[in-house]
Amino acid sequence: MSNSGRRKPPLVAPKRSRKAAKPKSARRTTAKRKPQRRSRSRNPLVRMVRAIVAWVLRVLWAIGWRVTAVVAIVVGLAVAYTYTTLPEYKALMDGRARGSVTLLDREGQVFAWRGDQFGGVVTAETISPHLKNAVIATEDRRFYMHPGVDPIGIASAMRINLREGRGPLSGNGGSTITQQTAKLLCFGVEYDESEWESEAAYVSDCRRTSLWRKAKEAVYAMAMEAKYSKNEILTVYLNRAYLGGGAYGAEAAAQRYFGKSAARLNAAEGAMIAGLLTAPSTLAPTANLERSQNRASVVVGLMRRQGYLSDNDAAVALANPAELSEAAQRQAGGYFADWVMASGPEFFTRDTTEDVIIRTTLDQRLQRAAEEALKTVFDEKVRDGSKAQAAIVVMSADGAVRAMVGGRKTKVIGAFNRATQANRQTGSAFKPFVYATALELGYSYDSVVVDEPYCLDVPGSGRWCPENYTRKHYGRVTLAEALRQSLNVPAVKVSETVGRDLVRKVASDFGIESDLAAGPALALGASESTLLEMSGAYAGILNGGSSVTPYGLTELKLLGEDEPLMGAGGGIGERVIQEKAARELIYMMSRVVDGGTGSRAKLSDREAAGKTGTTQAARDAWFLGFTADYVAGVWMGYDDNTPLTGVTGGGLPAEIWHETMVRVHEGVPPKPLPMLRPAPRRDPAPTPQRRAPVAGGNPIENILRSIFGN
Repeated sequence: MSNSGRRKPPLVAPKRSRKAAKPKSARRTTAKRKPQRRSRSRNPLVRMVRAIVAWVLRVLWAIGWRVTAVVAIVVGLAVAYTYTTLPEYKALMDGRARGSVTLLDREGQVFAWRGDQFGGVVTAETISPHLKNAVIATEDRRFYMHPGVDPIGIASAMRINLREGRGPLSGNGGSTITQQTAKLLCFGVEYDESEWESEAAYVSDCRRTSLWRKAKEAVYAMAMEAKYSKNEILTVYLNRAYLGGGAYGAEAAAQRYFGKSAARLNAAEGAMIAGLLTAPSTLAPTANLERSQNRASVVVGLMRRQGYLSDNDAAVALANPAELSEAAQRQAGGYFADWVMASGPEFFTRDTTEDVIIRTTLDQRLQRAAEEALKTVFDEKVRDGSKAQAAIVVMSADGAVRAMVGGRKTKVIGAFNRATQANRQTGSAFKPFVYATALELGYSYDSVVVDEPYCLDVPGSGRWCPENYTRKHYGRVTLAEALRQSLNVPAVKVSETVGRDLVRKVASDFGIESDLAAGPALALGASESTLLEMSGAYAGILNGGSSVTPYGLTELKLLGEDEPLMGAGGGIGERVIQEKAARELIYMMSRVVDGGTGSRAKLSDREAAGKTGTTQAARDAWFLGFTADYVAGVWMGYDDNTPLTGVTGGGLPAEIWHETMVRVHEGVPPKPLPMLRPAPRRDPAPTPQRRAPVAGGNPIENILRSIFGN
């Protein structure tokens, strides 16, 4: 038989392991034991825990996606509804509740701003790229990437707040520019003065922070992102943001601080304005330039790190920090501007809803002269630490106020103005009105009055005996000499003779509107008045005897309009005394400066006339006077009526007046005073021409004797 179908045995026997091969059944049994080992690691407790966790996760997932879906739908509906309420972005540019007032000096140059300034609409495309980049770098560096809310920014802000020990929503808020714009718009709620106690209360409510407000802010921001482009949102923000100094919007701030358009700002200036967004009132350069420059340097650093400035450009910006314009740096005429605002119609000044331009009488050169004069005298002649105050008014003979200083601090807004608001006793500065009355009734500068002990019985007050400052008497003196030495007894005698009522009327007609004393002390300045009133009354003497109403406003018109709504509210009024009497009085007052109590006020290059005034216990010291060109008044004293030490009207006030007028008249050709010029006498002692008035006598008889002799 053949073996071809059979398998041939191997030539070499296979190697066998030392251990006997396991049968197949054993191998299968071993393979089946593996899952049995896994089942042994699952005890009932583990299985139960795992089942519970899996069930909880399934429940959370089921609830979570449904809640998320519901929230998304609600937010979507809220965003959609808010979207429908948003106006066109161009209607959102000017959000001020009141208008602005821009004040111009007599040359038409801006010197002060009041109210809420809005320089005009700017856009994200037309402003300086430096300002645009500075705002984005400072406020929202992912502005062009988020949908109105920036989760990364919010998480970063919460982390910073927690690290610094605050609550997660306290301090840094992570708000985007869009969210800040939503707050500026107060989520579409407009200011209604009938519903709010004040505009400040409305703004405070809009800025209030809570979880609900943050949610509302986020919805409004996302609606804005859906309605407007990024540049349109940035445009609204740049026009509505408050930037300090009363400026709303980038254009107003650029004009306010730098006197230029927002399109022309350099990197340092753009950084300074952007830096104001965090704390506009505190960081305003008009409040503290150094602090504002320090903040701007931080902004420049942010711009460099974010690639908006090269290292070289950043170094240039840091080496040349932004400086205020000349007008903003001077902050000229703060007291004057406040006075004009207070004296103008309220609906066009303090409470205006329009943008108003007011042209004024202010002369900035004279304003600087007055401020420098005051500082010079206080620095050189007043002891350190003194709380004494002073005020200055400079005006033309028609009452146009050219300069006003209401206190030692000159760079102020809304401060107490001692030139217009302080009613103080005038002392001997009132005496010219006593002699003006006598001159108008026919007396002359060389009429004689007897300076002697003199007493009056005052009903309700008893016997009153005025005394001269020197406690001496000088016998027969002319009216001119009595005024030159500021003698009290002759002034009272003349006042009693011509009649107190007439003296009061003359003073009132000259513009002293304060209540005038009813007793004989009227002649010695027992009444109170303001420095502005007294300066205006002296201007009436200079202009030849006509009354004067001091004024600072010459023209008021709305921004963009050509026709003014109103003109000057003051000037020369009716005649009070005849020109002849005024010329004699000016002569008498010139002698006060030329060798009298006001000799410290004498000017070396031109004629001057004036009068000193010192009240009881030296609580007030005055000097008022004039040249042919200008009238100036100076008051000095303490706000709390503390007596001055060693100061009279002929002392420091006269020196302040002198320093002021020297500076005021720089470059002004000297002119003679419009006064009587008596023929020189050989005998220096005046010869009595007329009988002296007799106090208590018949006034008509005394006048006739004065005119016709005995």
